[in-house]
Amino acid sequence: MRAMGVLDEEIGKFAEAEYWLKYFPPLAESDLRSLGLKVDWRRSFITTDANPYYDSFVRWHFMTLKKGNRIKFGKRYTIYSVKDGQPCMDHDRSEGEGFGPQEYTGIKLRLVEPFPDKLKPLAGKRVSLVAATLRPETMYGQTNCWVGPHLKYVAFKAKGDEVYVATERAALNMAYQGLTATENEVEVLLEFTGIDIMGVGLKAPLTSFDVVYTLPMLTVKADKGTGIVTSVPSDAPDDYAALQDLKNKEPLRKKYGIKDHMVLPFEPIPIIRTDEYGDLAAPVICEKLKIKSQNDTAMLQEAKEKVYKAGFYDGVMIIGEWKGKKVQDVKKSVQKKMTDANEAIMYQEPEKKVVSRSGDNCIVALCDQWFLDYGDAAWKEIVAEALKNVNTFSEDVRHNFVATLDWLHEHACSRSYGLGTKLPWDPQYLIESLSDSTIYMAYYTVSHLLHGGTVDGSKPGPLGIKPEQMTPDVWNYVFFLDAPKPTTAITDAALNKLRQEFQYWYPLDLRVSGKDLVPNHLTYFLYNHVAVWSNDSSKWPRGVRANGHLMLNSEKMSKSTGNFLTLSQSVEKYGADVTRFNLADAGDTVEDANFIEINANATILRLHGMIDWTKEMIESRDRLRQGPFTYHDKVFESEINQTIVETEKHYEAFLFREALKTGVFEFQAMRDRYREVTAFSGGMHQKLVFLFIEIQALLLAPISPHICEHMWSLLGKEGNIVTAPWPAANPVDEVLLKSFDFVLDCAYTLRHRIRTLTEKKKGSERPRYADLYIAESYPPWQKAILTCLQEAYNDTTKTFLDNKEIVAKLRNYPDVKKFMKKAMPFAQLVKGNVAEKGIHAMDLTTPFDQKEVLKENLTYLEKSLDLIGVRLLPASQGDLQAQEEASPGKPHLVLHAKDPQPHAVIEFRNPQPTCPHFTLHVSIHDGETVEEVKKRIEGLDGNLTDAQQVTVLRYKNPTVSPRTVPEFGRWDLDTTSLVNEDTFHLTEQGGVTISCQQAKDVAVGDVMLYVVSPDK
Repeated sequence: MRAMGVLDEEIGKFAEAEYWLKYFPPLAESDLRSLGLKVDWRRSFITTDANPYYDSFVRWHFMTLKKGNRIKFGKRYTIYSVKDGQPCMDHDRSEGEGFGPQEYTGIKLRLVEPFPDKLKPLAGKRVSLVAATLRPETMYGQTNCWVGPHLKYVAFKAKGDEVYVATERAALNMAYQGLTATENEVEVLLEFTGIDIMGVGLKAPLTSFDVVYTLPMLTVKADKGTGIVTSVPSDAPDDYAALQDLKNKEPLRKKYGIKDHMVLPFEPIPIIRTDEYGDLAAPVICEKLKIKSQNDTAMLQEAKEKVYKAGFYDGVMIIGEWKGKKVQDVKKSVQKKMTDANEAIMYQEPEKKVVSRSGDNCIVALCDQWFLDYGDAAWKEIVAEALKNVNTFSEDVRHNFVATLDWLHEHACSRSYGLGTKLPWDPQYLIESLSDSTIYMAYYTVSHLLHGGTVDGSKPGPLGIKPEQMTPDVWNYVFFLDAPKPTTAITDAALNKLRQEFQYWYPLDLRVSGKDLVPNHLTYFLYNHVAVWSNDSSKWPRGVRANGHLMLNSEKMSKSTGNFLTLSQSVEKYGADVTRFNLADAGDTVEDANFIEINANATILRLHGMIDWTKEMIESRDRLRQGPFTYHDKVFESEINQTIVETEKHYEAFLFREALKTGVFEFQAMRDRYREVTAFSGGMHQKLVFLFIEIQALLLAPISPHICEHMWSLLGKEGNIVTAPWPAANPVDEVLLKSFDFVLDCAYTLRHRIRTLTEKKKGSERPRYADLYIAESYPPWQKAILTCLQEAYNDTTKTFLDNKEIVAKLRNYPDVKKFMKKAMPFAQLVKGNVAEKGIHAMDLTTPFDQKEVLKENLTYLEKSLDLIGVRLLPASQGDLQAQEEASPGKPHLVLHAKDPQPHAVIEFRNPQPTCPHFTLHVSIHDGETVEEVKKRIEGLDGNLTDAQQVTVLRYKNPTVSPRTVPEFGRWDLDTTSLVNEDTFHLTEQGGVTISCQQAKDVAVGDVMLYVVSPDK
């Protein structure tokens, strides 16, 4: 408690259970308020009898269940704390939540006299070693009994004047199951270790051997079973390996005083036959897995799982009165045969270690209890039907529910002391905490009217209703439409208001809880809803969202290791918005979430970066581009609309990490990419910049509302962002987005190829030109394979036919026969693309004009990749490799260090004084326009961002003027400006001419001028 910040003078007060109810609720509310949680705090309440209103609700709930015959009384096995003196339910445990009693058959292995020295005082008594087994049907194959040489055992008085031998832990379990001479007590007669009873003779039930012997096994555990293990080497790999060790190792026998006649004559007895392992499963699998000794623990575990599974599901008995019957059908019959003959007992213990919150190692006790009959077949069937209409948000959670329904039986709903409501008809018992809180969601709907503002119900709420007025008849009227109006002092208006509130809010749309509660509390929640509202399925739950636990920095939170962070500490350290952001980013599924503090620090920078960028855009609003949308503007607009749609889907599915992924991380990456691609064409559009900021604030507001509220105010928006409607998405242009993906793929491939060539040939000249060979259709053999794969694909299961079946189908396509060696590699490539990009990866054509899209993006490709020129060519004009490798959406790329086209080089001089523009040597191709040359100048001049700033001039006398000293600042005296549409031509002699409206084929010489105007 000190680690949680509780003062020393307060700690002592927690000895009183009621103090917990006063101390923690205000702190919990304060912490949640500091996180900015939006909650109707009027509906808060304490779920014990400390709140008289809730106490009356729980009493009504249980009287309703009792009336429906859902609650019963009797003896039943339950997890029990001896220290606490009462059953230990899941919420009362510090360890072992979810585990229940495990049933064993306790086989009585009766000692044969004379007894060993240590047991001489028991001479003349009926003494049995009790071995716990899960497989009573295998007792026909017993050859010996295992004991731990160094384990501590006790001999204690059992019922019927018998003496049992087991571990002290097992003896305590038996005492509370009515198996000892005095109920709930272990009267120990002797204490000894396993070595003291080594080699004693035993009478074992069902086996064909007259006497079997106790033998040593070092792996016998004191915390599982009774410490006595019966041995069936025919069907238990561990038993077979240990028995073979003793047979083969004489020194081992001598060490524990084992005589040869106690081991060597005993061979495995065939008792069960399976198709896979015959009638000696353990020897067969040990030989198959090459298991040499009992020390091969990993392989023995594998062998055990395989043999037990085969034996139980496929095994047939080949011995005894159930010979010919399936193993799974005779287990209970064999068990009954032995218990009826007093050769066995029914014994139970916790299936795994269970520790109560008081620190007690729990046992299984047979107790008188009130219990909810969750094993009732009819009730279970109704719950299974209700589950079909529950959104579990995860198939794993649904499977967990189904599995729980399969095994769930009775659940004890009463305990002797603690906090809670007394059973109305048996007030000596309290209703335990997993049972009194299964339908409190219904109570939420009216709690604010009953005691709004006080969690303990100490003051009446706005309707002025007193706790004692909330009788069962009143609750019936509130929750059941067919219930008659009760006789009560409560006004009709108040009664109708309570009923109206419940009818408005119910059914419950969503219950959020931990994944560990699916096997108990959340399943009970379904049971109780269908039981209470048995005549109105419209009130049954609609959704259950189960979360994983929370790790800190990839490790389990632990105060002892210092890896611990409370909610209030996180808010103080990182702030509410960053804490919320990091929690959302920690994980979505039932897998454990992971709060990483390094990410929290990065989130601080990200959120403040959003604010800074917003302010920067506001300051530069007038300098941002306006006017009609370009190609990249339209792409970004569609990306914004797509982001709205996808993020909304994630929020609706409570996938907050995915909402952050699409609504923040990927959205901001789109913004950055938009900024990059428009940097070469006038920059970002003003309208889209502020649309992005507005949408970003709205998408992030559910997670980090405070910083988004600040962004909202910076934008000058009216009202609060938390009350603003969700943004409406305009139609998404899917074809446009696919075309842009195509551009990005081309850019990525070019960039990768350039880097690879540069790194491979160090010192070589960097590629500056690229040819893209475009194919409008696939080669016939590839088209045939795509058609075949489309037929072999199941869109429901998202899977293809087996490769063998695909190959068989491909042999029927004539176009593929010559290319069979290439066929499957191509098919595998396509299958990989389908897995990554979806079914459209098998389309035979693109839904857009590849050449037009690339022409639109030439400036971006050239500038971003530092290329001087990119040519777009049909694949048919390329070599054989280009024709084979080019396909729709995948141009074939060829890189060049030098200009691959016929060209002439003109020296372009910049005559402007004191400017950062210098002389360039520019390639000129036949038929190029001035506009195209200006773009090439832009690519060569690192200080230019827009080709429209450039004016190209030719000399009127291209022979003399370049050699004449110009007049300072008057480059227009002997030159003529060219317009974008003017066209260059190459002469046969290698010269260059220009054609314009005024003249055709005017020679331009070897030198021209270009000037840059910042005003254009």
